[in-house]
Amino acid sequence: MNALDLKGRVAIITGGARGIGYAAAERMLKSGAAVALWDIDGGRLEEAAKSLSAFGEVSLHVVELTDEASVAAATAAVVAAHGKIDILVNNAGITGGNGKLWELDAANWRRVVDVNLVGPFLTCKAVVPELLKNGWGRIVNVASIAGKEGNPNASHYSASKAGLIGLTKSLGKELATSNILVNCITPAAAKTEIFNQMSQEHIDFMLSKIPMNRFLQVEEAAALIAWLSSEDCAFSTGATFDISGGRAVY
Repeated sequence: MNALDLKGRVAIITGGARGIGYAAAERMLKSGAAVALWDIDGGRLEEAAKSLSAFGEVSLHVVELTDEASVAAATAAVVAAHGKIDILVNNAGITGGNGKLWELDAANWRRVVDVNLVGPFLTCKAVVPELLKNGWGRIVNVASIAGKEGNPNASHYSASKAGLIGLTKSLGKELATSNILVNCITPAAAKTEIFNQMSQEHIDFMLSKIPMNRFLQVEEAAALIAWLSSEDCAFSTGATFDISGGRAVY
């Protein structure tokens, strides 16, 4: 693992109890940051903390990301626990299963957009004022290659991630002179628990689209997230960083 200097930084990672979020938390802790894990699943947070606390300072926060009051309370709790916030990683997301657009349940469609797009809006709304107080900050949004290309049988997921890319571009421009950088990554599929929400047919389709002929490793995504959260990333904002194994090189 290449060394990154995140000493003294405090990072919020949503969906931090598993998958890419957990890997990003481990990478940041090993780089010297303190990490606040946000997740809806308190039990999984406790499990994650058992291993992650060996690497550094960790706090746990059960948060419903689609509820503004819950997000505001968690933000205040992080400041109380760590004294400040420097980094926000909007990683939490759901797929909502697979199906043709006209076959998908409308409530499910809305829930995917609420978690994947409204959630990051609410976290940014709550956290950006704290970053402005510091005069420094990094926001990394975990979008998806689906937000660039649109996956068939995943219109809700694709639309939500396309929206997150757009949010990144807008917020990046709004904060461009504030020393707060906002970027997103567009990973191809990583083999995590989110696969449990997908059909095997859809999983096979995703693999067939990746020229490197393998799925993303969560540690690879974590490395890019950590760099985008560091001082080494200094002149990129509102940008989309590809990590798709050659699927979409733009």
